[in-house]
Amino acid sequence: MKFAMTEEQQLFADSVRRFAENNLREGALKRAHDPRFPLDVARELAGLGLLGITIPQGDGGQGGTLMDAVIAIEQIAAVCPRSADVVQAGNFGPIRTFAEYASAEQKRRFMPDLLEGRKVISLGMTEPDAGSALTELRTTAREDGDSYIVNGTKVFSTHSPDADLFLVYVRFGPGVKGIGSVLLERGMPGFSIGQPSPFMSGEEWCQLYFEDCRVPKANLLLGPGGFKKQISGFNVERLGNSSRALALGRYAFNLARDHAMTRRQFGRALCEFQGLQWKFADMALKLESAQLLLYRAATNAGEDGLPDPYETAIAKAACNLAGFDVANEAVQIMGGIGYSQEALAEYCMRRTRGWMIAGGSVEILKNRIAEHVFDRRFDQRAQQAVAAE
Repeated sequence: MKFAMTEEQQLFADSVRRFAENNLREGALKRAHDPRFPLDVARELAGLGLLGITIPQGDGGQGGTLMDAVIAIEQIAAVCPRSADVVQAGNFGPIRTFAEYASAEQKRRFMPDLLEGRKVISLGMTEPDAGSALTELRTTAREDGDSYIVNGTKVFSTHSPDADLFLVYVRFGPGVKGIGSVLLERGMPGFSIGQPSPFMSGEEWCQLYFEDCRVPKANLLLGPGGFKKQISGFNVERLGNSSRALALGRYAFNLARDHAMTRRQFGRALCEFQGLQWKFADMALKLESAQLLLYRAATNAGEDGLPDPYETAIAKAACNLAGFDVANEAVQIMGGIGYSQEALAEYCMRRTRGWMIAGGSVEILKNRIAEHVFDRRFDQRAQQAVAAE
């Protein structure tokens, strides 16, 4: 078993880090506090081939591996945490599902703008009454001639204030087998986007409303029965989430380490106090352990490019917990400057906190891990009472 990057991976990591140092370090603080998606950064990263790393060359991508994309996120985030969102959006989440299942015509229409950093895609999954229990979604798609009529609403869609394309989960019929997805474009009649609402992280989302929205059949991504395919692809999204959570935890760790080496109190550097030394030892232990789980999940992806669900679940849980715990400790160690928006420690803490919810909450992931442990499925829905005879 090898736990180090290959020579090729190290060269790639070094080149991405050099670019970030030269082009993204300046302005990193400003970007972190700007809720708009940084399309200017997206165009720069597209020029380097950092969008579409995991997408086949035949579809306009680089034909690389999940591990390549993880490395890119790590190296960009080490310099500019906010810009790591661009690498995520260009390699994981809805763009990956789109690349996996879109028709050749759909790819011709939408993929160039996405991979060249001109547009961003958003995922419409969560609804007011369907979050972790996603199969209870109520947004419907009814066939009508050469179109589908979509009605419903979505909430908490990442990048929704800036997106031009939306991959929306819909219900064509009853049950899990009735769920699929369609592609909606901003400005379609019957599709309206609410006012931006901020998360704790400062990132914004908009509620999506569909009122007799007519979607051409040419925009069908996956019809009835497509839910399981979409969810299997969602494991890739979880690795992108994991990578950013861990990378921002490490960014905060480095800020706190530098602060502890230079800040003096009671006549000596903070790093000379044993209480803080133990904090840093615990933080390093969490980061290193989670990173190994992340790398295992990324490198063990099958021939279809999809990671193992169990390895993904345990990696995301570990990275989410480590990222937030470390960022939270970094704020405490840095004191007033850590709590101030003049440094990015508090930003990392707020962002990592959100990723413990998004993409499968830590609690849901623990359910999946337990199912692997016991080799059985646990139904979280309330059991129906048996009527007395």
